[in-house]
Amino acid sequence: METALENLSKEDLLKVISSRDEKIDSLTSLNSSLVQERDYLKSQVEMFKRMQFGQKRERFEGDPNQTLLPFEADAIAVAQQQESIKEKIEYIRKRPNHHGRAKLPEHLPVEEIEIHPEGDLSAMVCIGKEVTEELECEPARFFIKRYIRYKYAAKNGEGVKIAELPERVIDKGIPGAGLLASILVDKYVDHLPLYRQKQRFARENIQLASLTIEGWTKEALFKLEPLYQQLVFDTKSKGYLQVDETPIKVLDSDKKGAAHQGYYWVYHAPLEGTVLFDYSPTRGQLAPLPILGNFKGYLQTDGYVVYEKYARSKDITHLACWAHARREFEKALDNDRSKAEKALLLIQKLYAVERIAREGQLDTAQIKELRLKESLPIINEMGKWIFQEIKSTLPKSQVGKAMAYAYARWDALSAYLYDGSLRIDNNPVENAIRPIALGRKNYLFAGSHEAAQRAAMIYSFCAICKKHEVNTFQWLRYTLENIMSINHKNIKELYPQNFKNISR
Repeated sequence: METALENLSKEDLLKVISSRDEKIDSLTSLNSSLVQERDYLKSQVEMFKRMQFGQKRERFEGDPNQTLLPFEADAIAVAQQQESIKEKIEYIRKRPNHHGRAKLPEHLPVEEIEIHPEGDLSAMVCIGKEVTEELECEPARFFIKRYIRYKYAAKNGEGVKIAELPERVIDKGIPGAGLLASILVDKYVDHLPLYRQKQRFARENIQLASLTIEGWTKEALFKLEPLYQQLVFDTKSKGYLQVDETPIKVLDSDKKGAAHQGYYWVYHAPLEGTVLFDYSPTRGQLAPLPILGNFKGYLQTDGYVVYEKYARSKDITHLACWAHARREFEKALDNDRSKAEKALLLIQKLYAVERIAREGQLDTAQIKELRLKESLPIINEMGKWIFQEIKSTLPKSQVGKAMAYAYARWDALSAYLYDGSLRIDNNPVENAIRPIALGRKNYLFAGSHEAAQRAAMIYSFCAICKKHEVNTFQWLRYTLENIMSINHKNIKELYPQNFKNISR
């Protein structure tokens, strides 16, 4: 090789050296890329390890020599077990099972049971009594409400009078407003599917067909449509909305045997405490258009790209979510602990300011003043730190991703300082979505796109009831009883937040 190089001209020798240098640079670049890829994959593995929750399910095969089930214990073992149970019952009976007594609710009715000593008490005088109370319940009480309307005829024979039948939720149907409210609350608040409710009716010897219960549910939800339409209209006019979305399986699908992936788009108005669920078959840019198409004001969202189109509107001030930014840095703890912990410590300080404002019950002007004094310097410090560190941080590393997430949304993350009414994060709307996840585990899917939208109505009002600490059953029963007779101009009086002010 050396002899061959000696015979080359100077120009050819320079070409060989240049070619070799290019190959070395290429290999160096490839090696650097592989190192970055390795670090990225390593960080991903570490993150997935942190995300894993609990132990894996154990699987085992039975011993082939084990006695087959069922089997019966011998008589001696049965006798020993019975004696053990007897001793356990005696122990439980005598053992004090609490350190203190919880106060019983004062609003509950009381059923008194008087107990006198056995035997002849004629020669004895009662000198006092001891009172013991316990909280008890019985299954839901079903009863028949029978309307008996008497007819009156004029003595001169010129007419007959009869009282009008009160407005009913389902005309000529048998369910009352209380029963319908119970079915809806059980399904959409307690996540009890209709087929399980049917089983509960059967235990009370009330035989109902599945189609009957489904029809009742559909009809009751249909009655709520005017109130929901008013909620949609009012939500569009709010000046501050938090938005998020969550998936829902729907049986309507172009593919046979498959479920369609639809989405609930959820809009929370923090100042009024209202929540609107709106169903859409898609997660695309057009999905939030019915609500956000003409929206003006503050819009707070996570980092989903669809919201960016609306955030660019000159009439919208976009707010990002510090909780999402914090989660990104939490994922990076196993990638670069020192940088991740520094970011998390600064974010923690921002939330400490919010806690001071909340515990001090400050008004909006005071909150804004407090944030500008305490939070703004923290945000400036963090912004400078990210700007300096992001240049020397691998972009594909988890900490690099966390920095890029915050850096790209820095103005939106800082925008909550504009007004003391604004929230630091999007958590309230996420809290409103959580019940949907529980529902999905129980009834799995909606039967159709129309059914999913009907469910969006009741989910909206259930979420508002929860935010305003209103008994959902009582509100729903009252609303079903009155929504058909109320003046349309006063329909907002039926909102859950106004229910507390209604004199029953």
